[in-house]
Amino acid sequence: MGKLVVISFVTLDGVYQAPGGPQEDTRDGFGQGGWSVPYVDEDFGRFVDGVFARVGAFLLGRRTYDIFAGYWPKMTDPADPVAGKLNALPKYVASSTLTDPGWAGTTVIGGDLAEEVTALKERTDGELQVHGSGALARSLFTLGLVDTLHLLTYPVVLGAGRRLFAEGSLPTAFRHTGGHITAAGVSVQSYDVTGSPAYGTYGLPEDG
Repeated sequence: MGKLVVISFVTLDGVYQAPGGPQEDTRDGFGQGGWSVPYVDEDFGRFVDGVFARVGAFLLGRRTYDIFAGYWPKMTDPADPVAGKLNALPKYVASSTLTDPGWAGTTVIGGDLAEEVTALKERTDGELQVHGSGALARSLFTLGLVDTLHLLTYPVVLGAGRRLFAEGSLPTAFRHTGGHITAAGVSVQSYDVTGSPAYGTYGLPEDG
């Protein structure tokens, strides 16, 4: 059974919206798209190559799928570790409106998300990876389907934009499994989901 792995880019104030370009996602009048681009370096490239070396299939939200489908099929070098996997491996899109996907190897899942994703995990050899797709990722966390989160936190505050863990997110605890800081200052941290948070208190010392 494959692991469901979420890879997400966020700012210091938790925004995931439009990391890759000004027109990527302008919902709510968001005008700061492309905030992750200045931080791309060799360290980031090595991390991405490692992620794509473990993938068995992709699970994407509709918006991220449309962005990817408009770009990656044009990257035809089979030696490219990202394009080669994205173009060759199965891609699943969670959408109730997409009916005729043009990117080869795409399957639309529009039924019960928990049931369909559980089945995908069972038949995927390697990681079932979610890239971007913030709304889908939140739904998967809520359903308890996420095994691992790779969270890349960028040294920038935007003050606006959609947040990955917005108000009302399911309380979730994680176990840190590794990480590093890139030369450009991006914090790359990996976590496994462990369940519900534990709580405690800092009590005053008892009277002697």
